[in-house]
Amino acid sequence: MLKELLLQFIVSLLPVFAFQLWSHKEQSWTRMPVFMGIFCGASMLLCMLSTSNVLGYDVDFRLIPYLIGSLYGGLPTLVILTVIYAAVRIPMLDSGWEAVSFIMLLIVFIPLVLLSVRPFSRASALYKERKGLLLMSVFMLYFVISMIGFISYSDVSWSFIMVVSLIVAVMATLTATWLSIFMIESVKEKQLLYNEVKRVSANYHNEAVKLQQFIDETSFGVIVVDHDGRITHFNEMAKKLFSLHSEYTSAMQILGSSFPEVFQIGQEDACVKLLNQALDGEKVSLVPFVNNETMLLLTTISLRTSLNDKNAGAALIAQDVTEIRHLQDEVGRMERLSLVGQMAASITHEIRNPMAVIRGFVQLIQERSEKNQGEYFQIIIDELDRANMIISDFLSLAQNRVLKMEPTSLHAIIHELIPLLMADANLRGQTIEVSLAESIPLLMLNDREIKQLFLNIARNGMEAMGDHGTLRIKTVSFGEKIELRISDQGVGISQEQMKHLFEPFFSTKTQGTGLGLPLCLSIAERHNGRIDVESEEGEGTTFIVTFFLAKEHAAIPDFAI
Repeated sequence: MLKELLLQFIVSLLPVFAFQLWSHKEQSWTRMPVFMGIFCGASMLLCMLSTSNVLGYDVDFRLIPYLIGSLYGGLPTLVILTVIYAAVRIPMLDSGWEAVSFIMLLIVFIPLVLLSVRPFSRASALYKERKGLLLMSVFMLYFVISMIGFISYSDVSWSFIMVVSLIVAVMATLTATWLSIFMIESVKEKQLLYNEVKRVSANYHNEAVKLQQFIDETSFGVIVVDHDGRITHFNEMAKKLFSLHSEYTSAMQILGSSFPEVFQIGQEDACVKLLNQALDGEKVSLVPFVNNETMLLLTTISLRTSLNDKNAGAALIAQDVTEIRHLQDEVGRMERLSLVGQMAASITHEIRNPMAVIRGFVQLIQERSEKNQGEYFQIIIDELDRANMIISDFLSLAQNRVLKMEPTSLHAIIHELIPLLMADANLRGQTIEVSLAESIPLLMLNDREIKQLFLNIARNGMEAMGDHGTLRIKTVSFGEKIELRISDQGVGISQEQMKHLFEPFFSTKTQGTGLGLPLCLSIAERHNGRIDVESEEGEGTTFIVTFFLAKEHAAIPDFAI
């Protein structure tokens, strides 16, 4: 008897053992009702086929897989298991009492299970264990009452073996029910934890990938080290900004290396010192570092863990501030030049008055002096006129006047000045080639200033060529902008001279004032334009004056050439 009950106990747990194997391969719970229906049905059939008989009353554990399958499989599994149970159980009924007991079981127990399916599926593991034990306890109470009634109905005397068998059956049934729910919930909990770990791992991987993408694409040089000083992240900008040893050329060589080993002498002292300070937990530090002509702003960050605030490593960030430093220097220089210019403009304006008086008295003295001294007086007057011209150019450069702009044809201005340039070219033995666009829109120009810009650039080109060469004048239309190109065949301009070309008082000519090109640039900017220079030493220079059109004028052509 006890051996048969033990076999029944093992068979009733068959779905649970199968569930553990199935859960290792199955990644979702969508097929669980099908699984529970198949294995619980098979277990229930085995229990019913190997049932024990106690004085004519069948004792087995068939309701354990029936209950477990119904609770975890849901309504479809409950229906299937009920049909199987009824189909197998009805032929086995051999007495009126068993028939009545079977009918009462269907009327009471099945509706009770049906009402418990949905709350059971939403409950916690602990509640499921209690709910399962409660349902099985109700059935065991019914089972005990039914068996007592059957024995009384059969006029059979109780024996010690019968009492022990009844107690063992009840305890084993409750234990198997609890064990089944406990093991299934344990497996599900482990599977949920496994899925959560996978999700967290995937999120961590995604965040690591995004961090690496950010590090790779940022304009800063970044090197990240762990708490042992091993490099875990870096980007290509770090390889450009930091001077690394020549043997560290690939990512595989750099990653995992100790950071003091990768820096060359020069940067080693600053970078290694800052990273060591960060690993020791010191706060963020900003240190300027100059390497040849490059200036870096070094920042170190101490990385801490979020759980226990322990040191997890450090990061070294380098920003190339060379251009910013140059801009700051340029702004400071421009501010000084602006101040000097304002002072000089005030002074030169006052100088013109006594110069005009001097020129008048020189002319008066010239009229009263001997004729053979007229040459000397003329030199004085010419130099005074030259000084006055320099003052006028300087005042034009320094003052920010409001200009009167009118719709004007750039070609008309060029045609008006070409004869004057032709005369100068003939005296120098030079030629002029003019190639104008077929049609360009009218531009908002100040006629006098554009003429001054055009003549200054053209005459500079003629002076750069000496006694031969060709000056080419060309206009090109690009829809929203017009380009005036003036090219010479002179000696060209070096790269060093190009840096200072538009600075006031810088000149490559021995007799130049250095105000012509700055004045041209100022005129171009006042006309919403710019000047670009293309030059090659020994080949010549091209000045490109670009005028940007307002949108309302960009589509209005001027067909007068």
